[in-house]
Amino acid sequence: MADPAEERFEDKAFEDVEFGEDLPGIEPDVSLENVRLFARSALMMAGRFIDHEEARKAGLPGAIVPGIMSQGILVALIHRWAPNAKILHVDTIFRAPLIVDTKPTASGVVTDIDEEAKVIEIDLMIKNEKGETPVVGTARISL
Repeated sequence: MADPAEERFEDKAFEDVEFGEDLPGIEPDVSLENVRLFARSALMMAGRFIDHEEARKAGLPGAIVPGIMSQGILVALIHRWAPNAKILHVDTIFRAPLIVDTKPTASGVVTDIDEEAKVIEIDLMIKNEKGETPVVGTARISL
């Protein structure tokens, strides 16, 4: 996976997008420190997000990444691939919690190109270290 801090992508033209094109994957930072920063800024300081012990007391395997942070990761994936993308719609399904302090990977693939409307559909996913897919989604974008 490319280091997102070092990789810069150019704006993408609609005509340059190919059906089946893979978006370059990213390894988002879901460390406890980073999740706490996100939770604080989103006013979501619940123990299940910011404290492993509190999350375990609630029956979780550890602190979990807030769903809106996972959605933000998926949108960031799109914008790293096409900085000029306009996000029209994102639909996300949370199959299982994404655990804090793990090493997930986010990826996407172009699954539809509507030439008439100039809209691109992308299937998105976040996989955990076990290869499971706790977060999946679909985005519709324009360029």
